[in-house]
Amino acid sequence: MFVISQTEARTTATPAGRMYGLAGPSQGSAEVSTWRVELHEDAATPLHAIDAEQVWMPLSGTFEVTVDDGTELVGAGQAVVLPAGVTRQLKTVGGPAQALVCMRVGGRAVLPDGNAKVPLPWAE
Repeated sequence: MFVISQTEARTTATPAGRMYGLAGPSQGSAEVSTWRVELHEDAATPLHAIDAEQVWMPLSGTFEVTVDDGTELVGAGQAVVLPAGVTRQLKTVGGPAQALVCMRVGGRAVLPDGNAKVPLPWAE
């Protein structure tokens, strides 16, 4: 059993918010990575894809989730499954928002130019 606490050393700040690494290979998880996301009010993730399925579970606030050509609002008490490879963007609506995110170990971000797969340090 591994009990993992949030630490500054496993926190990544971006212009949109912060990612707090929880379970991942560096913390003893061989198959699943999890992290907590906090996005600021009026913030959005960059347009990107992930080469692995992700499940976002909002803890507070509301996210506008755009995938390819569809948009949905997702809030606390819901979950959204984002298939591998779909272009996505998440925005906060009406204030800051937090979510717990899960995916298989080793998932990488793919930027719109599609030329490079970028590791997610908070998921490692």
